[in-house]
Amino acid sequence: MSYTIWTPHAVSSEAFAWRGLAWRMVEAQHVASTMKLVDTAAEQNMLEALLDNSKPAYPDTTAKLDYLLATPFRYPTRKGGSRFRGANDPGVFYGAESVATAAAELGFWRWKFLMDAPALTHIEPVAHTAFQVSLKAQTVDLRQPPFDADAAWLHKSNYGPTQAFAQLARSVDLGCILYRSVRSPQPAWCIAVLKPDAFAQNKPKPETQTWWLAVSQHEVIWRRERQSLTFNPAIWK
Repeated sequence: MSYTIWTPHAVSSEAFAWRGLAWRMVEAQHVASTMKLVDTAAEQNMLEALLDNSKPAYPDTTAKLDYLLATPFRYPTRKGGSRFRGANDPGVFYGAESVATAAAELGFWRWKFLMDAPALTHIEPVAHTAFQVSLKAQTVDLRQPPFDADAAWLHKSNYGPTQAFAQLARSVDLGCILYRSVRSPQPAWCIAVLKPDAFAQNKPKPETQTWWLAVSQHEVIWRRERQSLTFNPAIWK
């Protein structure tokens, strides 16, 4: 694979004002799990407050944001970082073109967790919430020239070049990076939101969807009412 060394001028000169909507999926079990431990709503509120106070503080830049938008900027990243976030970098909010794309992205990580845990044979269905956010920021699109010639964006596990690119994007004050999903079986885009002020609205869109995710070694299944999305993990290897 051929990788390109990008300069601040090369990146900033390709930036443009982008506005659009993106989907994200998150686990929806945190409230239900604490309900099992208490007897009243007041006790649950107290327990939730105690748990929240034990977590890292939100950055000041997220003060006006709903927690669903602010949370990715609150916690340190996993070991090795993520596609556009190194171990010591600020948070990144990842979104996707559609619910199906978001399901492919999150489904991959849940499947990888299963495969990295030899004692597990499957993951029972877990409720997730799909929500949509509005974005407005200076952006670069890695699917377009001159970026599309760089193979680094499509690597499935080597995040070094993409993390370095995100650091460069931050240095020239970009808010978002559009890129092709490497987990979706169909061509689709994802977006890395680098700055909290890239959100055009402080809350998600009011319409949400509840999906149940079940994971086995050979299949990842999302179900919602009469809808389902199934992924064969072979596409991620």
